Amino acid sequence: MNFDFSEDQKMLGKTAREFLAEHAPLRLCREVLESDASYSETLWREIGKLGWAGSTIPEQYGGAGFGRLELAVIAEEIGRALAPIPFGSSLYLAAEAVLEGGSEAQKEKYLPKLATGEWIGTFAHAEGLGSAGSEGLNATLASGKIDGVKIAVPDGEVAHFAVVSARAGTAMALALIDLSAPGVERSAVRCIDPSRSLAEIRFRGAPAEMLGTTETGAAIAAKVLDRAAVYTAFEQIGGAERALELTREFCLGRYAFGRPVASFQAIKHRLADLYVEIELARSNAYYGAWALEADAPELGVAACAARAGASDAFELATQEMVQLHGGVGYTWEYDCHLFYRRAKLLGVALGSSTEWRERLMQRLEGQAARA
Repeated sequence: MNFDFSEDQKMLGKTAREFLAEHAPLRLCREVLESDASYSETLWREIGKLGWAGSTIPEQYGGAGFGRLELAVIAEEIGRALAPIPFGSSLYLAAEAVLEGGSEAQKEKYLPKLATGEWIGTFAHAEGLGSAGSEGLNATLASGKIDGVKIAVPDGEVAHFAVVSARAGTAMALALIDLSAPGVERSAVRCIDPSRSLAEIRFRGAPAEMLGTTETGAAIAAKVLDRAAVYTAFEQIGGAERALELTREFCLGRYAFGRPVASFQAIKHRLADLYVEIELARSNAYYGAWALEADAPELGVAACAARAGASDAFELATQEMVQLHGGVGYTWEYDCHLFYRRAKLLGVALGSSTEWRERLMQRLEGQAARA
């Protein structure tokens, strides 16, 4: 059992960091945030050329066939750069859903276009507060048509297709929906981080293609969300680590009473505590990555721990970033709010850390009952 990345994987991460440092500086995130754009089309095209969009997609479908550990490495660098692209919605969610539950024909249709970045995919699941199990779904799927409303759909305004959860009888089903088809209405919604768009999508008898079966829909959705939780945890850790680095640099360069504020014991303790929080979250994320790559039965528990720990670490890092920057930490000109916005958005993107802790307790109790 190895909880570290290989030398090749570390080299991939180093290459990704260097590329994003050149092509996705923080000012790119700010430019998208301050404009009407939903994402950086230029950066998304470049990432498609590099093959990152096809990281977990097999070569037979036009992907790079790297593997899930490689995607986790890239996700961390995407998080460090606050890259304003539909990376998570397409790779963590849509691609994983098609890989897990798609027929051969569906894989041949969707995966090659996802692999090149030509198509953007998403997963439309949430309808309100709390987790959406089959009993809580209002969207319905019947006779190849879907009706209902999905909220907070990541990159739903720009996605070409969506994997949509709906109630089929008494079970949860998943359907593939062409978002340009008749019966689909979508509108952008305001969110705390405009550099990563969200949308509300209404389905009124929209044509739907079943993904998997009504018997497997809930299991596929659960597995996709667990995988996405691990990938998102790496993205959050990347953002938290970058926030800590920038905060440390600022404290070293800011003077009070003739000395850097970083030399004061109170500041040292806060930075040290934050470092420990991030490293603990990283340990949980590494465990999740191992379970993900090995398709181990521990994935359910590991994903919950990774998700909750990374969410808390990223939020704490951004809070400390704002406070330790002093008065300028609250200004538009400094980049602190970019990290704070991203932390808040990713913190609820797949459900809050509280919800994932509840899920963790339920799964641990289930394991104990079976023991």
